[in-house]
Amino acid sequence: MEMSPDRFAELVEQAFDALPEDLTGLLENVVLLIEDDAPDDDPTLLGLYDGVPMTERTSSYGGVLPDRITIYRNPTLAICDVEADVVEEVGITVAHEIAHYFGIDDDRLHELGYA
Repeated sequence: MEMSPDRFAELVEQAFDALPEDLTGLLENVVLLIEDDAPDDDPTLLGLYDGVPMTERTSSYGGVLPDRITIYRNPTLAICDVEADVVEEVGITVAHEIAHYFGIDDDRLHELGYA
């Protein structure tokens, strides 16, 4: 599937905006990024949370760089046939990575349908 970086970024933003504000309003010290390609060691990765989950933060947490949620454009487009597929995959991936911020692991996410 072909899609411009700008259009993909719009879909990521829409996916984030579609999440409940009660949830996204709790995000602190986290940035949402888009990169074209996943890391070489996992080229099919659609998204990645890199940071300290809320459930692991202690009273000494502070003065750290923001956590990062990265959505990978090319691997996502590679598994999609039409834009509606991209919308669905991006929505799942954004929610999945935000869930990691809150300390929800992959097993629980799979149970909830965010594989």
